[in-house]
Amino acid sequence: MSDVAHEQTGPIGVVFETLDPGALARFWAGALNGTTPEENLGGEQTVIRTGDTVLRLRFTPATRPKTTKNRLHLDLAGGSDPAREVERVLALGASRADIGQGEVPWTVLADPEGNEFCVLPEEGSAGRLAAICLDAADPDVQGRFWAPALGWRIVDQGDWGISLRSPSVRGPRMVMGPPAAAKAGRNRLLLEIAAHGDDPATAADRLTRTGATRADAERTGLLADPEGNEFLLAAR
Repeated sequence: MSDVAHEQTGPIGVVFETLDPGALARFWAGALNGTTPEENLGGEQTVIRTGDTVLRLRFTPATRPKTTKNRLHLDLAGGSDPAREVERVLALGASRADIGQGEVPWTVLADPEGNEFCVLPEEGSAGRLAAICLDAADPDVQGRFWAPALGWRIVDQGDWGISLRSPSVRGPRMVMGPPAAAKAGRNRLLLEIAAHGDDPATAADRLTRTGATRADAERTGLLADPEGNEFLLAAR
């Protein structure tokens, strides 16, 4: 495994670009077991952390509304009563969503700004974050990039896609599979991963050698994976 694998330990979190950071943070705080927003950064960014992992959700201002299906979304575990969990999240401000899923065992919803997410028929605490899901036209290529980039292991794969998990088996898994939504500008939901001991510029150099590209010449820490999905590098 590459040197990247030894220095990355999964995502710091997910960044939401949103028209109303505070309001969307309050929705997701409620969806994730009532966690309250942890930090307000100058009235422009709000951060919450999931109750059972170190993963954070960061909400930053956007100037454009959502217009197309996101490539990145979150899955919540429905616990022992998924139908009840769906109703709980709907009461917080979610809505039912149809993205062409047809008959599936999970429920597709959208948050108040239209960001899709799913409630899965899985055991666990109601509202617990079960997975980070990333559309992938070629899951094999994406898996070979993201596994060493995060320092995670590929734990399952098939015609449906590929699944990665932290070596500690704590926190959400990462699932990638088709179909991939069309790109319409920068993704509104981005992964944020740690540069750890290196500065973001050095970490960016390593990742570009394994398949990343620089998404913005003006921003050292903004990269894109092999399918063009932007992600952020941040000092741990």
